[in-house]
Amino acid sequence: METRSRFRGHPVAAALFTVGALALQASDDQERRIETAAGERTLRYDFPAVRVGIAEYPDGPTGVTVLRFPNGASMAADIRGGSPGFVGDYGFVHAVTLAGGSLLGLEAAAGVAAELFAQGGSQGRWDAIPLVSGGIVYDFGGRDNGIYPDKRLGRALNAAREGIVPLGQRGAGISVTVGNGFAFDRGEAAGQGAAFREVGGVKFLAVVVLNALGAVFDRSGQVVLGHLNRETGQRSGYPEEIERLAGGARPAPGNTTLTVIVTNQTMHRQDLIQLGRQVHASMARGIQPFHSRDDGDILWAVSTNEVEESAWSNMALGVVASETVWDAVLEARP
Repeated sequence: METRSRFRGHPVAAALFTVGALALQASDDQERRIETAAGERTLRYDFPAVRVGIAEYPDGPTGVTVLRFPNGASMAADIRGGSPGFVGDYGFVHAVTLAGGSLLGLEAAAGVAAELFAQGGSQGRWDAIPLVSGGIVYDFGGRDNGIYPDKRLGRALNAAREGIVPLGQRGAGISVTVGNGFAFDRGEAAGQGAAFREVGGVKFLAVVVLNALGAVFDRSGQVVLGHLNRETGQRSGYPEEIERLAGGARPAPGNTTLTVIVTNQTMHRQDLIQLGRQVHASMARGIQPFHSRDDGDILWAVSTNEVEESAWSNMALGVVASETVWDAVLEARP
């Protein structure tokens, strides 16, 4: 109490005390360990125009996943659900950043932009400013701290490399769950999934961070992740879950699925917008329910504009992209 009264009488001293406290906090943040190794479970892909990297604070745990496009790429975002967290609808990007930490995690996108800016020589010309789009998931539910992906962790950009995507509880998917049921009590650990296809000279790379309210369904219609009854060890279907809902169950907020689908096929802005809509809508086959009020789903449709295969219609691109994304959803598990 005596110290506080002394500071109230000396605003400069109080300011210095505050600055000192903030400096200590910054020092703690700088000392926090960062993990960037890909790990044992990965997807290998052949798409040099896309590089993927992760960075994590194991103390959270929380993390960042970055998709970098060295030559830039066209982009359109499709945003659905009631609780999205998004920044950077530019139409052209140098990177897409996926992060934990809820809205605070959007700071990681600034870190990616800052690193790109530094690597470009810190030139202040308007045409030298890096364009970074970002989205977040709420990943505080299973931990008791407030650690989030900050600007420092956004320098995960430096770990981005071509040909490999870490899978499972890695990057932005390190602390996510899926299929919590309508009472938020039947979830299972999820993670980051990815898939790659090449058909007729056209490449498709999908990366998904799965933190959905809904459960995951395979192509036979079976629940494969989520809606887990821990007493029986069985996963319930929708008849049982609907009965619980009618009985007054209420889901908790804090759910989001982040998806990036990248193709090398040249696409105009309007076509990318429509591709994003088609693929995002198709994901409801594999995640149910999807785009609820308590989800904040975002999909980035990205084109590196490298090839122009005239035989491909936009609808056909959407079909293959949708199947690739479903593959990625099924891989988004521990």
